Amino acid sequence: MIDAVTDELKLALKQMIVEECDKDFGPEFIRDDMPLLGGDLDLDSLDVLQICMAVKNQYDVRIEGSGDARKALKSINVLAQTIVDARR
Repeated sequence: MIDAVTDELKLALKQMIVEECDKDFGPEFIRDDMPLLGGDLDLDSLDVLQICMAVKNQYDVRIEGSGDARKALKSINVLAQTIVDARR
């Protein structure tokens, strides 16, 4: 049950990243373990801010400061776990 919820969350996060960052690829391009920063996604600091704001608005989870953002945005797996842990 938790795995299904986590899989749904991961898909929702991928879709959110594609939409918020106005990327020219679909959510299926983003692997769960793919680095979100410094990798093939080519996210910049504005993208990071948009993702953090979207997470706050959609999941009521705050990711504040560049250190926390770097940790939370290591991958979809880490971002999903950050949200799950914060909502417990």
